Amino acid sequence: MKNYPSHLTLLIILFTALLDFPVPYGFAVFTDVTQEAGIHTVTYSGSQEKKHLLESVGCGTAFLDYNRDGNQDIYIVNGWKIEDKHIMVKGKNALYRNNGNGTFEEVTEQAKVGDNSWGIGVCTTDYNNDGWIDIYVTNFGANRLYHNNQDGTFTDVATQVGVNDKRWSVGASFLDFDKDGDLDLYVVNYVTSSIQEVLEAKLSQDWKGVTKVMKGPRGLKGAADAFYRNNGDGTFTDATAESGLIDIGMLYGLGICTTDYDLDGDIDIYIANDASPNYLYQNNGNGTFTEIGLYANASVANTGLPQASMGIDFADFDNDGDFDGILTHFSGECSTLYRNLGDGFFEDASESAGLWQRTYLPMSWGTGFFDYDNDADLDLFIANGHIYPQVDSHLAYGEYYTQPNQLFNNSKGYFKETTSEAGDGFKIRLSSRGTAFADYDNDGDLDVLVINMDALPTLLRNDGGNANNWLSIELKDQNNISGIGSIITVKTGNLTQTREIRSGNSYASQNELRSHFGLEDTDLVDEISVKWVSGAKTRLHNIAARQFIQIVEPKTNSEN
Repeated sequence: MKNYPSHLTLLIILFTALLDFPVPYGFAVFTDVTQEAGIHTVTYSGSQEKKHLLESVGCGTAFLDYNRDGNQDIYIVNGWKIEDKHIMVKGKNALYRNNGNGTFEEVTEQAKVGDNSWGIGVCTTDYNNDGWIDIYVTNFGANRLYHNNQDGTFTDVATQVGVNDKRWSVGASFLDFDKDGDLDLYVVNYVTSSIQEVLEAKLSQDWKGVTKVMKGPRGLKGAADAFYRNNGDGTFTDATAESGLIDIGMLYGLGICTTDYDLDGDIDIYIANDASPNYLYQNNGNGTFTEIGLYANASVANTGLPQASMGIDFADFDNDGDFDGILTHFSGECSTLYRNLGDGFFEDASESAGLWQRTYLPMSWGTGFFDYDNDADLDLFIANGHIYPQVDSHLAYGEYYTQPNQLFNNSKGYFKETTSEAGDGFKIRLSSRGTAFADYDNDGDLDVLVINMDALPTLLRNDGGNANNWLSIELKDQNNISGIGSIITVKTGNLTQTREIRSGNSYASQNELRSHFGLEDTDLVDEISVKWVSGAKTRLHNIAARQFIQIVEPKTNSEN
């Protein structure tokens, strides 16, 4: 296979794009459109030498429709630039409004969301049920909660409502754990440190023959996670202890995914920990959780050893009705695919699904299941990048600081790497971190936004994925406006696809809150079923493909 599309392919894509027709099946490629789309924010990550762990973790990003115009906007979290033990630039977070024509306009100052704390992650939701999407930002220091003022501006209310965690936070997710109609908040914390320690850090550790790299996280003091219960009036109470979500080991938390993995009607929590066992908190249905990661075979590698987990996603990649997990890891620890066996247990399917060898060498971060070619199964994206710039001078085991990202095509549950065939957007070599997915140009296929270390982001436009049919579904819940925690199934013939609406995912990032379904050549969906968090159900029949639809939770069950 060539590493780029043929001249004939490019001519077909150009010709059909001009005619506004979809590209023939099998021609989906990704194009880097960052600069032409108007995105110009460089994300800073400390010093070039990366002397402290904080300088290695990078930042996340979010797709969100903050102004309710039907277009997916972009929020980018930023860090600081350090030179010679001095803070040179305090990078500001940035909000880009989608113009609806494939371009964006930065509106950070107008929107009042340009925090210049050392930012890490982001998740979005309507936390106070007023119908508008709000933004939660995790920082090295006090976190921010930007309340949407419904006029294009935001107000930071984190301190006022009780969620201004001052530790080093990374992942975060809103969820309705007690099904009371309002959204609670879990915050994943990493390591205990100070800015002075960051500025004074020295390269003091050897790694695989590479002398003098940064230290950590082993040997450093971890920071306990936090769980905040929504009081129903827009404020929160720390309910970490009473809910049983005590991070007993104070492990090095990075990623989070909230999912009903056992399909029992309440939301569970999976935490990706660095260099330590991962947590799977099972919701007991009574306001408490029990950690069962090891018991469910979803906590450590098949060797019994913990891995350095960073990114995370859960989705039904094999279309059997339950949610399977993907965890990204350090170099020399392949990304782990946890197949849900449907009985409360998981199996490591990394090797049998084709991921073991292809993901062993890269160091991986942001990730997500998404149907990029609309062929009715979920493919996989993995963002890669090392934490040690020093590997470039030593070429330790063939590793590099900047690495290409990876794309895997799902073929009946087996993932074939298609990176080399996926267009010029996958030829880029940077050290990537946070990743989010959305159909930002509303053309019927999913695009990808990747945050890179000390560089511009990469906005990868999907060109040709809409050759196959598709359906995009937006939920409007009676309480939490985006239907966070609701499950959607789409039936076409003998095939059933399942999606779950979530706040926070991938690595420190947020996907769009619409659910995208590839339909291959199906013109008419037999049935759409929504299981709302409240327990209510909605069923729709005979829905035409190639459209965006909105489903509103009924006040009573609607199972027509």
